[in-house]
Amino acid sequence: MTYKTLVQRARSARTHSHSPYSHFRVGAAIQTASGKVFTGCNIENSSYGLTICAERTAIFKAISEGHRKFKAIAIATDDRGFTSPCGACRQVIMDLAGNIDFVMSNKNGDIRVFKMSELFPFPFDDASLRKKKPNT
Repeated sequence: MTYKTLVQRARSARTHSHSPYSHFRVGAAIQTASGKVFTGCNIENSSYGLTICAERTAIFKAISEGHRKFKAIAIATDDRGFTSPCGACRQVIMDLAGNIDFVMSNKNGDIRVFKMSELFPFPFDDASLRKKKPNT
């Protein structure tokens, strides 16, 4: 699948966004290693902390269906510029999908591609949990 096609799937998912507070619609599409695509949109809640981003919706759907290996994730917004993932999404993507390609698409359909390690160079990961405590 091309990134253009993945972006089209993200653009389609964006139409399902529930964003009555921010009015900032986001759609995401994540491609598994086997080529299957899962989509998601941002879903806002009046208690903002309970809002979920499009990227996490898509990756959680894929994982809940048994997929654990991924190739790329694309997002589409209505913004004229490029929107990068929030910190929570960066952490989730790196932790659950690894150093995959992150494809950003703007309102005009322009595309920019980054490796997740470019967007999140020092992630907290399982190795962080195994670090030994210093001797006292």
